Amino acid sequence: MTEIKEMARKIRMDIIEMLTMAKSGHPGGSLSAADIMAVLFFDEMRLDPANKDWSERDRFVLSKGHAAPVYYAALANKGFFPREELLKLRKTGHFLQGHPDMRKVPGVDMSTGSLGHGISAAGGMALAGKIDKKSFRVYSLLGDGEMAEGLVWEAAMAASHYKLDNLVAILDYNGLQIDGACEEVMKSSPLDDKWRAFGWNVLEIDGHDLKEIKEALEKAKNFKGKPTIIIAKTIKGKGVSFMENQAGWHGNAPSSEQAELALAELKGGELG
Repeated sequence: MTEIKEMARKIRMDIIEMLTMAKSGHPGGSLSAADIMAVLFFDEMRLDPANKDWSERDRFVLSKGHAAPVYYAALANKGFFPREELLKLRKTGHFLQGHPDMRKVPGVDMSTGSLGHGISAAGGMALAGKIDKKSFRVYSLLGDGEMAEGLVWEAAMAASHYKLDNLVAILDYNGLQIDGACEEVMKSSPLDDKWRAFGWNVLEIDGHDLKEIKEALEKAKNFKGKPTIIIAKTIKGKGVSFMENQAGWHGNAPSSEQAELALAELKGGELG
């Protein structure tokens, strides 16, 4: 998994660089999801950047759309568009907006940003795949603050009803949202019991352990008759010491000086 570990590091560095240039964006929840995205895009999913509309490709939906920087970094490093475009994030006249836009960004399967909508769309894609007898799988990354959205639970109920075992939800469970601790803003635990009650196969992992991420995705692939949710315990701001477990870094971009410190840590740190 050495190559995946290095890709996760590269994605984290891209996140810091693009947000510093943009002077806005969401570092905390992007950094926490870097290991998950590295495994998905560089080990698990069937994708072809040269044929982005390939009908049998696996689909990915970023339900927590504000974490677009980690998505863009994965897409650029995968070859969907030139990496230099990352430094044009949120710039007028360029296609990398603050939230993913399927009409403008190569490789994006669904426009997201309004929380709860992404997992709902992912369920629709998975259902369409079943109806059309397609082999593709659908993956959707959610935030734990997003668990307060009623639409998430409507989507969960529908996915269970239709036995969408080609759908995998991954919860970036870092414990913090823009207003503070998720459990204080709107208590949603016990999430494992809630998802089981909605008819899902539930797996719990360390969301920074690449081996656990890979094994969970394999288990999900082999589980039949129910959709799977992988509850991945993560650290908000993972990899940058002064951002880790700090709600204040949910939606604040680093200054040039802070970015220099962050990049030095990421270059020398041991991640994954």
